[in-house]
Formats: sequence, C-alpha cells, structure tokens
Amino acid sequence: MSFYPSEKNVGSWDRLLRLIVGPVLLIVSAAAALGVVALSPVVIALSAIVGAILTVTGTTQKCPLNNLLGINTYRGRTTSESETEQEAAERPA
Repeated sequence: MSFYPSEKNVGSWDRLLRLIVGPVLLIVSAAAALGVVALSPVVIALSAIVGAILTVTGTTQKCPLNNLLGINTYRGRTTSESETEQEAAERPA
C-alpha cells in the first residue's frame, strides 16, 4: 500500500468541510502574519500548514491519512470501474 492514494477517498461532506475550513485557516494565518490578528508564530505556522493540507486534499479528493486509516468517504465511480466501462465501449459488438 502506497502512502499517497491513487483512487479518490474524500467524499461529499468530507470534501465540503475541507474546502471551507482549509481556506479559512489560510486566511486566519495570513491575517495573523500581517498583524491583523494576534496569534503566536507557532499557531500561525500550524494553521497555515493544516489549512493548506485541507485545501489540497479537498480539491484533489485524495487524502493520504484517510488511505493509511482505511477511510473512504468517496461514493463516486472509481478509476477501475470507469476503465472497465471504457474498455467495453471500445470493443466491437
């Protein structure tokens, strides 16, 4: 089992939360870095890192931690299903 998943494993509500919380954390960390909000440098760095990870995993719908823990909230087609359907469509009748 590889660390980075080849199949999508982040689904609807999970993806939505990641795409909301991630950018919010990025905005908060940017505001804190500019001095608009008073936070410690450690909190700024952690919020920027976590925000970036959540945004990327929400956008790509692939999460290495979900893969390691065996969690899959994605309910769409997997790559293997779409490849099978594509191969069937390419065969002559």
